[in-house]
Amino acid sequence: MATLNDIGVAAAINILSAVAFFLAFAILRIQPVNDRVYFPKWYLKGLRTSPLRTGAFVSKLVNLDFRSYVRFLNWMPAALQMPEPELIDHAGLDSAVYLRIYLVGLKIFVPIALLAFTIISPISWLQIFQYLRKNTIFFHCVYCRFWTHLVMAYAFTFWTCYILKREYEIVAKMRLHFLATEQQRPDQFTVLVRNIPPDPDESITELVEHFFLVNHPDHYLSHQVVYNANKLAKLVNEKKKVQNWVDYYQNKYSRNQSRRPSMKTGFLGLWGSRRDAIDFYTAKIERLSREMALESERIMNSSKSIMPVAFVSFKSRWGAAVCAQTQQSRNPTMWLTEWAPEPRAVYWDNLAIPFVYLTIRRLIIFVAFFFLTFFFMIPIAFVQSLANIEGIEKAVPFLKPIIEAKVIKSFIQGFLPGIALKIFLIFLPSILMLMSKFEGFISLSTLERRSATRYYIFQFINVFLGSIITGTAFQQLHSFIHQSANDIPRTIGVSIPMKATFFITYIMVDGWAGVAGEILRLKPLIIYHLKNFFLVKTEKDREEAMDPGTIGFNTGEPQIQLYFLLGLVYAVVTPILLPFIVVFFGLAYVVYRHQIINVYNQEYESAAAFWPDVHGRIIIALIVSQLLLMGLLSTKDAAQSTPLLITLPVLTIWFHMFCKGRYEPAFVKYPLQEAMMKDTLERAKEPNLNLKGFLKEAYVHPVFKDVNDNNSDAGSEDSEHEPKLVATKRQSRKNTPLPSKQSEHNSTRNAGEHDPDF
Repeated sequence: MATLNDIGVAAAINILSAVAFFLAFAILRIQPVNDRVYFPKWYLKGLRTSPLRTGAFVSKLVNLDFRSYVRFLNWMPAALQMPEPELIDHAGLDSAVYLRIYLVGLKIFVPIALLAFTIISPISWLQIFQYLRKNTIFFHCVYCRFWTHLVMAYAFTFWTCYILKREYEIVAKMRLHFLATEQQRPDQFTVLVRNIPPDPDESITELVEHFFLVNHPDHYLSHQVVYNANKLAKLVNEKKKVQNWVDYYQNKYSRNQSRRPSMKTGFLGLWGSRRDAIDFYTAKIERLSREMALESERIMNSSKSIMPVAFVSFKSRWGAAVCAQTQQSRNPTMWLTEWAPEPRAVYWDNLAIPFVYLTIRRLIIFVAFFFLTFFFMIPIAFVQSLANIEGIEKAVPFLKPIIEAKVIKSFIQGFLPGIALKIFLIFLPSILMLMSKFEGFISLSTLERRSATRYYIFQFINVFLGSIITGTAFQQLHSFIHQSANDIPRTIGVSIPMKATFFITYIMVDGWAGVAGEILRLKPLIIYHLKNFFLVKTEKDREEAMDPGTIGFNTGEPQIQLYFLLGLVYAVVTPILLPFIVVFFGLAYVVYRHQIINVYNQEYESAAAFWPDVHGRIIIALIVSQLLLMGLLSTKDAAQSTPLLITLPVLTIWFHMFCKGRYEPAFVKYPLQEAMMKDTLERAKEPNLNLKGFLKEAYVHPVFKDVNDNNSDAGSEDSEHEPKLVATKRQSRKNTPLPSKQSEHNSTRNAGEHDPDF
């Protein structure tokens, strides 16, 4: 168990690390050679030019203005100066609301920390002092003045719920205002239709058009079927890479035309026959172009390449909202509709997965995640053994003289466990994202939210519970299965105070030094310069090397939730954790505000659709803290007070249900009133808007963007006199008088779709 000296060593190491990271960042960010690493967002917006293009050679690489070094901390106030409305315009609502999670942490824990140290700590000071004299912080604060802790539990719960309700209301208003004021987006008018039933008489294209012209005659505009173009997408990506090499060698030849560039055709150009580089890659492009043409023709002419999925667009937001939020057929498993993702958020690979396979895939991932979670407890248990100096000495007794050295012992118990756990978790987000992709979700926002949910569950079971309870994974599982549900909170609650020191060290490693390391961006800095020196051949290469990626909701939000959980669990039991958590939220808010303004570029905009998940996880943390406090008190002399705590989970669940019913609909549904108002206003401002032209290629697979669309109706505009019924090849409906546009213009192109076996 760590002592005060161990905590002091860990604090010194992490504070010095954080200060070193901030100083290094302050110096590196003002160097011209690093400008694309620390301000890539402004380059992507076209609002910043490279300082390497002007000035002397030395000034291109090193900042010679010594006055700028004096102002090395000016990035902090600059990160806080941009007002929130301007931040939303600059970075999007998702990024602005993501920052509010840190503000919620400050709003919850700053008053709780003040209250805890004003009331709980003085009352418990005598007992704490007795333990401090033993050079340990094994805090059993709940031994004394139980009623104080009981009242504080109620106070902390009510304050947390008040902040959560207030924030839910604010974010809901922000979302509705954003949706009401944002410019036209294709997803406002488009619905994704899945599990389209096969028909022996009509192709998918004709079937979709017929269904929506019949069932949504006044609002249906157009549709785009989905092709299985995954193989073609691989060819397109390969061609882009080869074209980049052609551009590089042509630029090289244009600078020195006395000699044509050559290369070896073997692995990485290290061996093989020597060839003319331009001719080699040009021939490769021609071969890929032929393969792409053949694959494209195969896709267009084969009915098996058309998936039972379509993007259906409507003439108004109102029409799209009605379709997306209603059942389309008698069979609730057919013609499933949902809002289409934003075009840049569509994960096209998963649209080619048959709908019937999704349930099987999700069952497989459920089993895989279960085993991943519990088998990962093995390294977690190993990490926890590092916090026990006696365990190390027992395992390797010959190291006892070294381990018993004061500095080494403090380092092992105060710093090493936290950093070891952090290292074990590095590859986990990538594994969880692959699991989400395998499940078949079709938008990047859904993929990240699903991955975030699993990451949160993993953190709760392994980092929180796994760090509190000792033993192997299956020993823990066996223990939980064979004990009553009432005993589980008691088992965990008893262990909570003993693990306070471990979580303090983890917060300092991950929350202090980790956040400071985030702003330094050491890994992207090294990778960019390595790519720029060895791999960058064209300006396009440089942009790809500079690509900052997104803020990473799937990893960042679950990590924040761990601090909410720790803060709420330890607020009444061991409030010594609260200052460390408050420092994390304050530091992280400033750092990530700077990163969102200058670095990260969000790939999509979900209009803060993730906020119900954030709210729900904080509620879970609050309920867990109440149950564990009940379990801890039930083992002490205050067992008679635990029934009074039963009211807290009940009230918290009721509060969550109230918020879910009051505010969550704003995040999952689009009000028809808002849709009609926006449609009416838009028609008044833009009466001649060509909506069909605007939506024409919005949901065409990216690999088809450069291919002429044979389905376009260049000469025809939307008319109010379109037929209410359309011709069909079904035997039961051949009496409809007029042909549909799809049947009229595409009968030849889709001849291959009339496969009776489809």
